[in-house]
Amino acid sequence: MFFRLTRRLLLPLLSGALLAACVTTPPAPAYKHESFDSNSPFEYWSTREPGNACELGRRALLSQGYQVDEPKPQNIRGEKLFQPAQDYGMRLSINLVCLPSNVGTVIYANALQTRFALKAGGSSAGLSVAGIGSISLPWAADKDSLVKVGEETISDPDFYKRLFTLIESLDGGS
Repeated sequence: MFFRLTRRLLLPLLSGALLAACVTTPPAPAYKHESFDSNSPFEYWSTREPGNACELGRRALLSQGYQVDEPKPQNIRGEKLFQPAQDYGMRLSINLVCLPSNVGTVIYANALQTRFALKAGGSSAGLSVAGIGSISLPWAADKDSLVKVGEETISDPDFYKRLFTLIESLDGGS
């Protein structure tokens, strides 16, 4: 009797545990990791005027192969594409904003990395004949397309340090 009761309870419990293991929990919300630290890796101080400081940022991006949008005096946006694998691509977008400060200019930078994967999409062709019906056949040629699979702001301080070091080297001793 006890064995039958245990078996009756054990099967639903194991099934429930297996089902619970298959359910993935979402990651913690990103805002919980925001520190709003006053010592930010996203800013660089220059003694130049905002327009001149942004021009140095534009030249830095151009020197590294970035395509730069039509420059605005105090806002530069650059973009570079990467293909680390045949079926995988990435886009790196960098935005520079140059604002006046008490010493000249502060350049704020943020970079966004977007990831793409090559996905195959099948298609089908259909034929309909009145009185007989219709038939749908899979089309042999699949269409491949890049699909956005993720996007995130780059928060690595070393990335921004390399960018600002390049901008400083172009400054020529302001």
